[in-house]
Amino acid sequence: MNSRPSMRPPAGLDQPFSLYLDLVRTLAALAVVAAHFGYFGIFSARQVAAIPDFGREAVIAFFVLSGFVIAYSAEHKNHTLGEYAAARCARLYSVALPVLLFAFLLAALAAGPLHGRVDDAYQLQRPWLYVPFHLLFLGDVWRFAERPPWLLPYWSLDYEAWYYVLFGVACYLRGRRRLLALACVLALIGPRLWLLLPVWLSGVALYRWQRRPHAIGRGAARAGWLLSVLLMALWGWLDPEPALRQVANGAWPFTAIRLGSADRVLADYAVMLIVLANFACARHAGFGLLERLRSPVRRMSAHTFTLYLSHGVVIGAWQTLVPIERGQPGTILALAAAIALVTVALQPLTVALQRALHAGVMAFAGVLGRVPRVVQ
Repeated sequence: MNSRPSMRPPAGLDQPFSLYLDLVRTLAALAVVAAHFGYFGIFSARQVAAIPDFGREAVIAFFVLSGFVIAYSAEHKNHTLGEYAAARCARLYSVALPVLLFAFLLAALAAGPLHGRVDDAYQLQRPWLYVPFHLLFLGDVWRFAERPPWLLPYWSLDYEAWYYVLFGVACYLRGRRRLLALACVLALIGPRLWLLLPVWLSGVALYRWQRRPHAIGRGAARAGWLLSVLLMALWGWLDPEPALRQVANGAWPFTAIRLGSADRVLADYAVMLIVLANFACARHAGFGLLERLRSPVRRMSAHTFTLYLSHGVVIGAWQTLVPIERGQPGTILALAAAIALVTVALQPLTVALQRALHAGVMAFAGVLGRVPRVVQ
């Protein structure tokens, strides 16, 4: 890569666009929570019909955004394999580890002394097996379809963690080692995870496209952004996903392996295209107004991962302890407040744990020796 600053391609992540992605991340997390209020019977049937369910679409937006941000970080921040591994492990486990332990502990109390109903309660009998299993993100490899108790959103981590591994192998190894490692990881994760890999990689491709100058005028970018928002609204209104899911299940060639969490793959590809168009246009739309909202947007975005993963634990514990009358505004507001409180309370722990994990992995990498990155 040419080292002269004047020849360096633009980063593709200027301040307004970075704030926009943080805002999207926050709205996507809230969309998942709202979808689960419907799924777990917090909303009434009328409320479910009135409130669009964009939970799956939000996860696809997370995947595209993740690929984009990881590609940016690999180019500008994580210059060695050790730095990349430290950043990714610290980010994932700083939230996944405490929330997973929290879920197992509360679910065990609910299923034991409180005699409550807990889905996947069989895992509570062997935590020594299932906690490490989930910390290795094996819940969706090949024929497995395992979710931790009260952690329905955990499935997306089972995909994303392995996409991190694949990206790290492709970006930081070279020659035969890279090809062999890629083949081994792809063979390990199985066909379900292969299906959604293009969604995550589309974010990487978008970053590499965005970092180069493009002739997209502000007016055209804003029109394209608005069109992508309207297309997403139309998607939610028409809801073609059930029909596409049926097609995907019918075309799935591995009869011994259920599509499971990947059975919406055709719809996911369509949503991916809308999200890509939205992000590509937002990059050039000049949303400078977001600068005025920088502080609240950054603060809310910092809590999204914890909110995304922990809200199911709060819902599960609440349903065990307090009978829920569907659709009651007081119940909805109280549960929302409890979710917000737990999210905020966990944040100092996750931040401290992230720092400790990052330092630990970097120390370990220092012992093994750093592997230089292959510049793409």
